[in-house]
Amino acid sequence: MNPPLISIITVVYNAAKSLQKTIESVAVQEVKNFEYLIIDGGSIDGTVEMIESNYPNTIHNFLSEKDNGLYDAMNKGLLMAKGRFVWFLNAGDTIYDATITGKLGELAASGADILYGETMMVDENGVDIGSRRLKAPEKLKPHSLLNGMLVCHQAILVERSIAPQYNLKWKIAADYDWVLNSLVKSKLTCRIDGFMVRFLDGGINKKNIQKGLKERFSIMILHFGLFKVLIYHILIAVRFFWYLLIHRRF
Repeated sequence: MNPPLISIITVVYNAAKSLQKTIESVAVQEVKNFEYLIIDGGSIDGTVEMIESNYPNTIHNFLSEKDNGLYDAMNKGLLMAKGRFVWFLNAGDTIYDATITGKLGELAASGADILYGETMMVDENGVDIGSRRLKAPEKLKPHSLLNGMLVCHQAILVERSIAPQYNLKWKIAADYDWVLNSLVKSKLTCRIDGFMVRFLDGGINKKNIQKGLKERFSIMILHFGLFKVLIYHILIAVRFFWYLLIHRRF
């Protein structure tokens, strides 16, 4: 068999209440140009049984064992993946509609090594809250991330040949570091029109926002230098508080 175009990877731990909706959003995709992998951290709440009940029809491979945290598990997923692109989709997050993998396949034909799109935020009941505060730019470049994480981690696919391992030094913002390092290696990025995923509001970054911001600030300095980062953070702060004032959410 030819390798799949996309490796969709879900990292999970004790998420039996939210995982099934993620699995279903993968199962309904009209174009089956993907493999679906789940990396479980040794769940004890019925998650493993849910995974097994969807294997091998929707879930093509899975691993369940203890790990050293979220990003260690994601590195395991990268090692298991066989697709041209890797796409991380968390438990509780869903692919926006059944046409997305087909659209991504069309974009991949352009020769792009990174594909990305917009994100719809949803609450714990799956009800749309609104689009993400930070918008995916028409042209995504490394310096774009001076303005923050403009692309949700669940709304970006990276060609496996340029995708680095996650740096376990970063406990909260390793996804920002991973996307930035991928963009540095990228030769061509391509943006999908419209929404690509529904993202469950309130993930690890939001629950640990202060620590996450400190880590991201340190990562930015490593890549861009202190002076440039300070200038951009003034602009980021102004935009953040203006958005918070208008929308009452972030």
